[in-house]
Amino acid sequence: MKFKIEFSGHENIRSNHQKTIEITKESHLTPQGDCIVGVNANHACADLPQDLKEKLKNPDSKITFSIDVGEHNFTIEGKGHPDLILTHDEDIVIRKSDFVCPRTLAVKCDKASDLLPREMVSMLQDPKTKGTFTITVD
Repeated sequence: MKFKIEFSGHENIRSNHQKTIEITKESHLTPQGDCIVGVNANHACADLPQDLKEKLKNPDSKITFSIDVGEHNFTIEGKGHPDLILTHDEDIVIRKSDFVCPRTLAVKCDKASDLLPREMVSMLQDPKTKGTFTITVD
C-alpha cells in the first residue's frame, strides 16, 4: 500500500534534527523547527485512510518513507507500533525512538532529518520547491 503527500519548501528549513523528520500542513516555520523538511502538506496524521492507519499500527509492518525533491530521493525505513494514535490535524513525525504521540507516524526509523542530503535541503529552502513524501507499507 502506497500513500503520497505533497508538500512545499520554506526559507527556514534546516533539517538538522538527529532523531526525527517532520512535515506539516502549517505554512509558517521558525528556524527552531529543525526537524521539519516540508510545509503546506496536503495531509497530516488525522487525514490518512483508515486501512493505512491499521497497517501502521502493526509492529510487524515494514514501512518505507521516500522523500522526493526534484531529481533527489531520500529513503527511510521504520516500524509500526500498536499504540500509534495518528490523530494530529497538522503534523506527521517519524522518529528514531519509540516515542508515540498524536503526531507520530512511525518509530525506530533508521534515519532522521540530519541525514537529508544538503542539496535537497538547499532546494527545500526555496518556498517554490515542491516535494513528495511517500508512505509504503508492506
